[in-house]
Amino acid sequence: MKGYRTLRKLVLSELEENLPKSLTYHGIDHTLDVMQVCNQYIRREKISEKDRYLLRVGAIVHDMGFLKGPVNHEEVGAGMAESILQKLGVDQEDIDQIKGLVMATKIPQTPRNYLQRILCDADLDYLGREDYPEISEKLYAELKYMKVISNARQWKEVQIDFLKAHHYHTPFAKKNREPQKQIWLEKLLKS
Repeated sequence: MKGYRTLRKLVLSELEENLPKSLTYHGIDHTLDVMQVCNQYIRREKISEKDRYLLRVGAIVHDMGFLKGPVNHEEVGAGMAESILQKLGVDQEDIDQIKGLVMATKIPQTPRNYLQRILCDADLDYLGREDYPEISEKLYAELKYMKVISNARQWKEVQIDFLKAHHYHTPFAKKNREPQKQIWLEKLLKS
């Protein structure tokens, strides 16, 4: 589809070169992880070529607003994506769908359609995976650096509240990620 390879190369190199190193969670590794999880959904489910394109672009651009800072990064990123996509000649209707994908990932997540549900679940897929402890440590370091939290006790409370409030949106994630997420929650509650 229109400009996908160019966009991917452009955004990924921009993220790699210009994201602050203090973003230990919201760095390029997170974007690549979300892209990979979206590709797993594409392989598993019957998704049209057009929707595969929209989902992949949404995954690439969903956190690019962090290039400008963490505040309202979804809105900022959606605007940045729109500008790039317009230059690549992407239809405005597609651009609006991609912006909707980005905005759906804002916490608390509010997906309104199937593609948005997939991207939201891909964005927080790690909550129900074996690598949750390592990834959550990266987020802890990032939030501590930003002075959002100040110590491990506070971080534990934030994690517990977040895991309790979060819910997956797709049948796959409900079946395959939710059980492990509940195990992590129980471990935090007991620690």
